[in-house]
Amino acid sequence: MNTQDTIIAYAKKTIAEEAQAIAYLEELVDEEFSKAVETIHKSKGRVIITGIGKSAIIATKIVATMNSTGTPAVFMHAADAIHGDLGNILEDDTVICISKSGNTPEIKVLVPLIKGFKNKLIGITANKESFLGQEADYVLHAFVEKEACPNNLAPTTSTTAQLVVGDALAVCLLHLQGFSSRDFAKYHPGGALGKKLYLRVSDITSQNEKPQVSPESNINSVIVEMTEKRLGATAVTDNGHILGIITDGDLRRMLTTNTSFDGLTAKDIMSPNPKRINNDAMAVDALEKLEEYAITQLLAEEDGKYAGFLHIHDLMREGIL
Repeated sequence: MNTQDTIIAYAKKTIAEEAQAIAYLEELVDEEFSKAVETIHKSKGRVIITGIGKSAIIATKIVATMNSTGTPAVFMHAADAIHGDLGNILEDDTVICISKSGNTPEIKVLVPLIKGFKNKLIGITANKESFLGQEADYVLHAFVEKEACPNNLAPTTSTTAQLVVGDALAVCLLHLQGFSSRDFAKYHPGGALGKKLYLRVSDITSQNEKPQVSPESNINSVIVEMTEKRLGATAVTDNGHILGIITDGDLRRMLTTNTSFDGLTAKDIMSPNPKRINNDAMAVDALEKLEEYAITQLLAEEDGKYAGFLHIHDLMREGIL
């Protein structure tokens, strides 16, 4: 077997072993899991998640997931906790402690201190018979038969299992809270989803040039306006009201049908009654309209008057498309 084949074989073996371990976790979800979720959901406080070593790294990711899905969470490193960070724990907080063995020295010191605060303690461990497993109010069993590491030493499968259990917790809480995509967008205003839910046509048109000519403007003026505003089109307006649109395509068609454009005006070559959208509409609605009519630009209106241009490239730039 050559080096490339060996690498591929190891990679597939690792993925298969971890997938098998994750699939088994489904069998371990029980009433304790349900009670743990209900405890967090009913709590008036936050979720404090702690761990040591690689489990601490997993804890930070679970904290991030919970925070982004409506469950306030704080990371507390188990080693730092016994040197002052226990002050992070407030009266109504629920504490989640993550440890594969459940028997590390830091966990054995930390758990009794948490219990002394009377906070509910949830353990995520591969060993339900461990110190953590016995002391926690609720135990979420993240059992793995062995690590993907060939020496069965480096945390690999076990940390993946912890992460999946954390995701299951977060998603269950999300459902109980009725957390919607709009709620998600509140915490991700810069992401693509946030923009789909919050970005308005006006947010885009206000950044674009606003080319416009009168219906009596000569062709030279039309070309200059389109060139200077660099949008490949211009609106034809009268007292602020949209009469039509002239695009690069309209100019090309004019050249193929006219040997001379002396005397021609904007109204002679414009496309009347162009597709338009309210300037206050959502950008995602503009995308639907562009797709519906198979066009690349829309004119925006505000109070019945021309407000600007929106091009499909604007939506691509914003990540809407």
